[in-house]
Amino acid sequence: MKHVSDKVTGIPKSGIREFFELTMGMDDVISLGVGEPDFVTPWHIREACIYSLEHGYTMYTSNYGLLELREEISDYTRRHYGLDYNPEGEILVTAGVSEGFDLALRAILNPGDEVIIPEPCFVSYSPITTLAGGLPVTIPTGVENDFKLMPEDVQKKVTKKTRAIILSYPNNPTGAVMTKKELEAIADVAVEHDLIVISDEIYDRLTYEGKHTCFATLNGMKDMTIYLNGLSKSHAMTGFRIGYSMASPEITEGMLKIHQYSAMCAPITAQMAGIEALRRGEKALNEMKEEYNRRRLLIVKRLNEIGLTCFTPKGAFYAFPNIESTGLTSEEFSKKLLKEKKVAVVPGTAFGESGKGFVRCAYAASMEDIEEAMVRIEQLSKKFL
Repeated sequence: MKHVSDKVTGIPKSGIREFFELTMGMDDVISLGVGEPDFVTPWHIREACIYSLEHGYTMYTSNYGLLELREEISDYTRRHYGLDYNPEGEILVTAGVSEGFDLALRAILNPGDEVIIPEPCFVSYSPITTLAGGLPVTIPTGVENDFKLMPEDVQKKVTKKTRAIILSYPNNPTGAVMTKKELEAIADVAVEHDLIVISDEIYDRLTYEGKHTCFATLNGMKDMTIYLNGLSKSHAMTGFRIGYSMASPEITEGMLKIHQYSAMCAPITAQMAGIEALRRGEKALNEMKEEYNRRRLLIVKRLNEIGLTCFTPKGAFYAFPNIESTGLTSEEFSKKLLKEKKVAVVPGTAFGESGKGFVRCAYAASMEDIEEAMVRIEQLSKKFL
C-alpha cells in the first residue's frame, strides 16, 4: 500500500464492523453484534428534528455547538451529578463521542506520550491513540476482578512518558461498572502522577446495579478529567451523532481548534433534537432501561444454562460469555455461529487480547430475538460441550 501511510496501514479494521458487514445480505440473521439500541428514537425527539428543518434550521452552528444545547447539557449534568460546567468555554458538542475521544487525544498528546488503556475495551481506543501520535499501553482486566481496573496495575504501568488514562464504565464490551471507592483509588494514582483521565461515560444512564459515579466528581479530578458523553445509547439516537465533551477551558480550547478544522460542527438538526432529548427524554429513557434490564437477566441466565459461563453485567447492554468450554477460539465460535446458525456476535479479541476466549452479545435486541438466538447458540454449543 505505497500510497497509504505506515501508521494507517498498521491499524487493524474494526472487529465489530467486520462481523456487521458479514451479516449484510444474509437472511434470517439475528444480530447480537452491533451495539445499537433496537428502539426507534422517541417520536417527540424526531419531531423536534423535523420541526427544525421545516423552520429553516439548516445553517452552521458555533464550533462549540448551539449555546442552547450546551446550556441543556450543563443543566443535565448538574441535575444528575452536581457538576458545574460553563456552557461558554467548558462544553463542546461533537459528532458523537467517537469524535470527542479523537479530539481529546489529539489535543493532549505529544509524539511518544503513553496512554494507559484497560482491556477489554471499545475497539477504537488503541487505534485512535496511535493516530494521535501516542503509544497505547494496555492493562488486561479479567473476570476474577469483575473486569475492573486495579490501581496497583496502573501503578506498574506508569512511566515518565505516561500522559493519560482512558476509563470507560459502564464498560463496552463487558458491562462492568466500578464503585465510587474503586474509582477513587484510580483517581489517587492519576493525581500522584499528574495524569489526565479521559472518561467515556456514554453508558452512564444504563446502570442496573448500584449507582453510576461520574469520574469528574471525585476530589481533585474535575480539571484533570475529560468527561465524554452523548445521546446515542441512552436516548436511542445513534444516527444523530450527538456527543459532548466537558473539560477545563484550556483543554476544551485545544479540542475546539482541531474540531473547527475538521468537523466544524455537529449537524444543526441533530443538535435541535438533542435539546428536546435532554429536556423531555427522561420518561422514554427509563422505559428503555427497564426493557434492557429484562433482557439482561434473560440472556445471562440462558448463557449460563447453556454452559457458557457469563459474568453478570452491571451496565451498558452487553453480555460477555466465556466460550472456552467449546474448545473453539473466539473467532471460530463467532464464525461458526454466524455461518451455521445465523446469529451474529463479536469475538472478544476485537476488544483486545484479554478478550480471548469470550464473545460479546449485545442484548439491544427484542426478547423474542434473544430467546431464539439462545436456542441457536445452544444448538451450536452442544456439538462441542
